[in-house]
Amino acid sequence: MFGLNASFTILLLLCLLAAAAFEFINGFHDTANAVATVIYTHSLKPTTAVIWSGLWNFIGVNVGGIAVAMGIVNLLPMEVLIDQNLLHNISMIAALIATAIIWNLSTWYIGIPCSSSHTLLGSIFGVGLAFMLLPGSHSIALNWQKVMDVGLSLLISPVFGFGFALFLMFILRKVIKNKTIFKEPPAKKAPPTWIRGILILTCTSVSYAHGSNDGQKGVGLIMLILIGFAPSFFAIDRSKKAEDLLGETKKIEWTIKKVDTNFLNTENRKNYQIVLQNLLFIKSELKGISSFDKLDKSVNFKIRKAILSVSKKSESIVKNLAESPKSKIRPAVLAVLTSNLKKFKANTEYSPRWVILLVSISLGLGTMIGWKRIVVTIGEKIGKTHLTYAQGASAEIVAASTIGVSTMLGLPVSTTHVLSSGIAGSMVAGGGRQNLRMGTIKNILIAWLITLPVTILLSGMLFFILRMIFK
Repeated sequence: MFGLNASFTILLLLCLLAAAAFEFINGFHDTANAVATVIYTHSLKPTTAVIWSGLWNFIGVNVGGIAVAMGIVNLLPMEVLIDQNLLHNISMIAALIATAIIWNLSTWYIGIPCSSSHTLLGSIFGVGLAFMLLPGSHSIALNWQKVMDVGLSLLISPVFGFGFALFLMFILRKVIKNKTIFKEPPAKKAPPTWIRGILILTCTSVSYAHGSNDGQKGVGLIMLILIGFAPSFFAIDRSKKAEDLLGETKKIEWTIKKVDTNFLNTENRKNYQIVLQNLLFIKSELKGISSFDKLDKSVNFKIRKAILSVSKKSESIVKNLAESPKSKIRPAVLAVLTSNLKKFKANTEYSPRWVILLVSISLGLGTMIGWKRIVVTIGEKIGKTHLTYAQGASAEIVAASTIGVSTMLGLPVSTTHVLSSGIAGSMVAGGGRQNLRMGTIKNILIAWLITLPVTILLSGMLFFILRMIFK
């Protein structure tokens, strides 16, 4: 399978099973984020709610794109993804998957809404940092720009969720005259049809958004596994024709040669030469090649590195030209180059259809079970009063919109923290700070603060231990 012997094939299948298990756990860990409001407002029965949520999680994974998934893959330097010793790659993969599963299960068991995003990203950072500490690896670094973008996204989103929900509740109280939506739902009685429709719509939106963002993290995790095990098969999109990539390479070369280097700064003049060298390398390797199967196995990953280098350096050149007041290059040429680069980079930023299907099924099924522990925390323990219709709808509108924007930007965000902070904001709007159960808020904040350091430390330690075992 993928050029691996029987033993490594079994290990690969076990890692894929573990990744599916992570998404399954992610499903029942995070499903409460979508269904808590419809359950606690009696808009849907619990069984109906989780099945409905699972369906929309499935749809979200399948149509939400792969921008977030590629953001996950690009967090690690390429040197970490490809090692001459396959057992070292397995050590990395096993360490980050084991850490993610252990922490997710632990926090679910004690009923704390913990972020699966923080968990997975902490695990990836841990193995990346551990790799940098290995002898001879000091020059290798994590993609710090991507790390900063992801970190900022995870940091800001809960604050935004709290503030926006608070603001939304304030607007609703000013605009809506019917105060029914601000009262505690009658026990075991469904809300009025129009309120019920809104709550089901917001539940659907959060479920879809969760699938489109959190599901992509599972896709990114599996792509890390596949590239680690079989880089020659998954480094570039082999479903495309080699001659198409050659054609795209020539288009970029033709466009980039129109750039007058006199208008580039010193750094981008060097980048310009690197781009031309990499384009020449790709052309020479693909000349006369009709299929990637005819390439030497080691060349596939080298082409991936060249594509990523061309993309990164060219983006820097385009930015330099766009900001230079002296540049005479036409905006249309820059637009063409940018468009060509996007198509070019898509040869490395892809996911096989079966990977997306595996993740969507795992997440969808996971959403349908194990929901009760976290639902109780969200529905009963964040605020001192029962969740009202307005509070539930406000929190979910905030969560769905925040996650949707983050997905479009290719940034992972914590569904758990956005929704929990949204509910906290809506509770404050309904009765001030004294309306919060500070014990629960404290536990959620502790989980938010310690998840990254704990998972970084745990995955790094496991990586070192496994590397020592698999020498």
